[in-house]
Amino acid sequence: MAWFAALLTAGAMATILPSSPAAAAACATPWNATAVYTGGMTASHNGRNWLAKWWTQNEAPPGTTGVWADQGACGGGTTPPPSGGCNHPNWQAGTWYPAGSIVRYTNGQYYIAEHDNPGYDPTISTWYWDPYTCGSTPPPTNPPPTGGFVVSEAQFNQMFPGRNSFYTYSGLVAALSAYPAFAKTGSDTVRKQEAAAFLANAYHETGGLVHIVEQNTANYPHYCDLSQPYGCPAGQAAYYGRGPIQLSWNFNYKAAGDALGLNLLGNPWLVQNDAAVAWKTALWYWNTQSGPGTMTPHNAMVNGAGFGETIRSINGSLECNGRNPAQVQSRINAYQRFVGILGVSPGNNLSC
Repeated sequence: MAWFAALLTAGAMATILPSSPAAAAACATPWNATAVYTGGMTASHNGRNWLAKWWTQNEAPPGTTGVWADQGACGGGTTPPPSGGCNHPNWQAGTWYPAGSIVRYTNGQYYIAEHDNPGYDPTISTWYWDPYTCGSTPPPTNPPPTGGFVVSEAQFNQMFPGRNSFYTYSGLVAALSAYPAFAKTGSDTVRKQEAAAFLANAYHETGGLVHIVEQNTANYPHYCDLSQPYGCPAGQAAYYGRGPIQLSWNFNYKAAGDALGLNLLGNPWLVQNDAAVAWKTALWYWNTQSGPGTMTPHNAMVNGAGFGETIRSINGSLECNGRNPAQVQSRINAYQRFVGILGVSPGNNLSC
């Protein structure tokens, strides 16, 4: 703690006043959930100033990924002594608490939010809150993944807070064995960038993993290519978009089914009824198909072509080269948010 002595003068006389705590710094601009913060930018939150270490958005200080560095109390308070004093706010029912928030409950104990929640009672909703020893370093709410995937379940939930219960983390992890090179190629940064890129495109295609099937039913009859020798045995309106990457067209269902050992041509509904199958079809496309692009999305990320090339491979004929910049930006925004959660840079060539 910093201390100072104030010197007052009255004519030739001076009086030394007793030492007193230094006033806290002025508060930075209040943190805003919609604002984008890059490394070096500051924000105030709950009476303290915070410094962003890298790109972040919608992660309230102190956060859960380590992106925010505590710069001390602000706005007239004083920095708590190193002995462990606390100035965390009292818990209030109905207040939104992002993961990482620390509160003082009515019993005098402190709790840290393990997951975003709308003010659930810390002593009842123990999945959302953990006891916290005031003055200690907050435990990470996104522990390192234990199953070999670079995205933990807590990080997955942070990326998709409003997801449909169909899109389970366990379903995704179960699907990874079908394509072992996915998010396991290259450096740790590259692996996390690829995972973020895949999930960002899934976020865009499904409205945040909310929609399982394509919402525009008028498009359904258009996905049957009758020039294929196998035709459309499940019906001409059966091959609409499904799953995280919205698998579409009879020829894609046929190819994906052949690769995965499933009869998706005859039973395309399996993609919307089995979470592991849905994730596998998305990984099939990501790892093996170039679509309207010149490379697979997997190769685009591991070979340094950049996130923009994944967009081109998924929907480039409708979005890239200036055709639909708003859609492209939507994908980029999700990607930048996800790499922020994973604590890596987005890399170059974000657009197509």
